[in-house]
Amino acid sequence: MKSYNRSDRISQQIKRELSEIIQRNEIKDDRLGGLVSITDVRVSNDIRNVKVFFSVYGEESQKVGTLAALEHSASFLRGELCRRLRIKFAPELTFVLDDSLEKGDKIIELLDKIKRDEA
Repeated sequence: MKSYNRSDRISQQIKRELSEIIQRNEIKDDRLGGLVSITDVRVSNDIRNVKVFFSVYGEESQKVGTLAALEHSASFLRGELCRRLRIKFAPELTFVLDDSLEKGDKIIELLDKIKRDEA
């Protein structure tokens, strides 16, 4: 049975809290657009650095705007995470646009096209 360390538990909590903050529109930034989803969170062992992977379902301009909005709101998000998780140090947040969901959609679309051509 796999044992979970503190950074694994914290990463799941951060993912849940950031998703909730975005869903409740607590970030007051017009650049935040499209359907935003936190896909993964990776926390360093000392919990000082966090990489947040997110996906945006929408146009390219919405993706760029969402990245800018999240980076601009990083200090607010750090404070919220500190308060909600009751941790001593606010971790540095790095946001990374994750396009794996779109790549998956393209692969499914190509497979469907191949299937239709064979029929």
